[in-house]
Amino acid sequence: MKTKLIKLLFSVSCIFLAACAVITVNVYFPEKAAKEAYKSLDDMLLKTGEAPGGQKVPPGGAPAAPQDKPQSRVFDFSLVTAAYAADTDADADALAVELSSMPEVLKAYDDMSKRLPRLNTLFASGAVGLSKQGLVVIPPSAKAKLAPQDEALVSSENQSRKVVVTSMAKAILKLQKQKESKEAMNQVLGKAATTFAETKREAAQPGWWMQLQNDRWVQK
Repeated sequence: MKTKLIKLLFSVSCIFLAACAVITVNVYFPEKAAKEAYKSLDDMLLKTGEAPGGQKVPPGGAPAAPQDKPQSRVFDFSLVTAAYAADTDADADALAVELSSMPEVLKAYDDMSKRLPRLNTLFASGAVGLSKQGLVVIPPSAKAKLAPQDEALVSSENQSRKVVVTSMAKAILKLQKQKESKEAMNQVLGKAATTFAETKREAAQPGWWMQLQNDRWVQK
């Protein structure tokens, strides 16, 4: 009887260990919340240095926003709950706050703000376009090569964008209390890039070249 019990316990242990060996980490990707968080960060941190219409911002600072214009809640900590709630707005707020607390993200946005005027000129001229991953690339329709200084600008811009996308993946794992493993990062990084690109396509101005997810290039 004792021998049978030992064999039974051994069999159960083997089954349990085998089950543990095939367990994979599944990370939920909050697409809508990530998209809203990207938008909030752009609204709050991506500065052009000019007021609408091309007017320079006065030395005293930016003009007051109209009362009817919705304000980003990236720094409104009162709206962020301690738990990672399922509600989209709470998720977006939590992600935006987490990202805005990362020094590398703040630096990336500061650098992107400095490049923005020249980058917008390149987009408007058709010299560069937006890839399906949200990076700045030379579209097939481009008629000339970029000048060396513009090539350097584009390279630096893409590095900053990659920092933002990678940080979004890390923020999602942290708020879901998931370990930042290679497997978990691989699950969310691609989706973070796709969502980032979608946000950038929506913010693009008419006439800019964009690559869709099916690899086709279109002009907005």
